[in-house]
Amino acid sequence: MLECLPPYRNPIRGGSAVELHEPVERILKQKGSQVYSIAPDVTVYDALEQMADKNIGALVVMDGPDLVGIISERDYARKVILKAHSSKELKVSEIMSSPAVTVNLRTAIDECMQRMTDKRCRHLPVVEGGRVVGVVSIGDLVNWIITAQDLAIHQLEDYITGKYPA
Repeated sequence: MLECLPPYRNPIRGGSAVELHEPVERILKQKGSQVYSIAPDVTVYDALEQMADKNIGALVVMDGPDLVGIISERDYARKVILKAHSSKELKVSEIMSSPAVTVNLRTAIDECMQRMTDKRCRHLPVVEGGRVVGVVSIGDLVNWIITAQDLAIHQLEDYITGKYPA
């Protein structure tokens, strides 16, 4: 006699696990929506100090309430150090990436990954209603994917061993 097994639910697509087509808002709810910013007329050196103090790899560049770009450690390495410029003399506006590649709260996590890959960036400001409401990094997205895979593995193990809920 054959034993009836419960129907298999893919834990990534349609199950109860973390999903890659979930909105990026889920990541911000988990990690927090703290946004660190800097003005475009500040020196690159001051931006680097702020990044070091906050232990972050990028700052959104704001001109008042307006997002005008993003500055990252990568911008510094490629546009200051390798070109023998002085970070104490250059302004953020001279090396920032502009316009910044952005997403909104409803953008799917897998779409965020695709934008980062296509645009070769590691940080995405999340903009809603003209306001920056958060920033997600490649590390945030990788952690989300690792969590999704870990949950999927555990659910599959439970299913195989008969612990999967019917």
